[in-house]
Amino acid sequence: MSNRRALALFSGGLDSILAAKIIQKQGVEVLAINFTSPFFGCSPTLDGEPVAARYAARYDIPFRSIPLGEAFLEMLRHPRHGYGSALNPCIDCKTFMLRCARELMAEHQADFVFTGEVVGQRPMSQRLDTLNLINRECGLGGLLLRPLSAKYLKTTIPEAEGWVKREQLPAIRGRGRKDQMRLAAELGVDEYPQPGGGCLLAEESYMPKVKDLLDHLCQPHVRDFNLLRTGRHFRLSEGCKLVVGRDGADNETILASIGPGETTLRWADGGGPLVLLVGEPDQAAVHLAGRILLRYTRATKGEPGRLSVQKDGRRSELTVLNDLQESELDSLRIV
Repeated sequence: MSNRRALALFSGGLDSILAAKIIQKQGVEVLAINFTSPFFGCSPTLDGEPVAARYAARYDIPFRSIPLGEAFLEMLRHPRHGYGSALNPCIDCKTFMLRCARELMAEHQADFVFTGEVVGQRPMSQRLDTLNLINRECGLGGLLLRPLSAKYLKTTIPEAEGWVKREQLPAIRGRGRKDQMRLAAELGVDEYPQPGGGCLLAEESYMPKVKDLLDHLCQPHVRDFNLLRTGRHFRLSEGCKLVVGRDGADNETILASIGPGETTLRWADGGGPLVLLVGEPDQAAVHLAGRILLRYTRATKGEPGRLSVQKDGRRSELTVLNDLQESELDSLRIV
C-alpha cells in the first residue's frame, strides 16, 4: 500500500470507473467526488438512485456528491473559453470542477486529483492542447493525473514520486471504446452505463430554455435552472415566463419550487396542470397565463373558465375565455 489518498472526479461512466479502479489497484485510497448541477449528475437509474452513487457502491469506491452552486452559474454566463456546439462551456466547466476538487484536498488529506479523461475522446475539452490548458488553469499543476491517457501526457508528481507506477497505467486515446471494454473485463467491471454526453447544456433541444433564462434574468439561481427540466415553458413578456406542468410529478416539482411573491394558477372546475408565473407578471400576463392553462385542461373551448389564483397564501378567482389558438400558443413557447 502506498498510504496515499486521491480524489477522483467521478461521473459514474465507464471511464471514471476504470480510472478509479486502476488507482485503487495501485494501493491508493480513492474518494470519488461527483459534482452535480441542474445540467448533469441529476439523472437517476431505473430504481431512482443517482447513476454515480450506484456505480461507486457497486465497485466499492467511497463516494461523495457535491452540488455546484451560484459560482458555477456565474461561470456559465461568462465562460472564458466560450461554448461548444450548444451552450456547453466544457473547458471552463472542467476547470471549475478541478478547482473545486483542489479546494477539497486539504479537507480529505488527499495527495492528488485524477479524472477519467481520455485524450481525443471529446472534441472540445479532451483534445491534447485543451487538456494541457485546463491543467494550467485549474491550479493543480503536477497533482492532476489522467491515468487512462497518462502515457500520452507529461509525467505528473504522483508518477514521479512513485505514488502511482506510470508503467502500469494504460495508454488509451481517441473516441473508440474497445480499449476501455477490454480493460473493464480485466478489472472485473462487468456493468456500466451506456456512453453519452450526460450534460443537458450540450443538447441543442435544451439550449433555447437556457438561453431564454440567461437573456431575461440578471442573476438566475439554481432553482431557475432546475425548473428548466420540468413542464412546458412560455415567455409571456420580458419580465415574466410561465411553467405549465405536464403531469402529476411536474405539478409536485413546481409546487415545491414556488418562490416568495410568485403566482400559481389552477383550473377551478377540474383537474389539470399547475401553472407557475416566474418573474413580475402584470394583469395582462396573468390573464394570458389563464388562457394557456385552459388550453391544457378539459374546459369547454370557446367558453369562459374559472381559475384559482394563489400568491403568498392568498387565493382569488379569475375567469378567462378558453379561446387560445394553436398559432398564438406556438408563438409564446420557448423551444
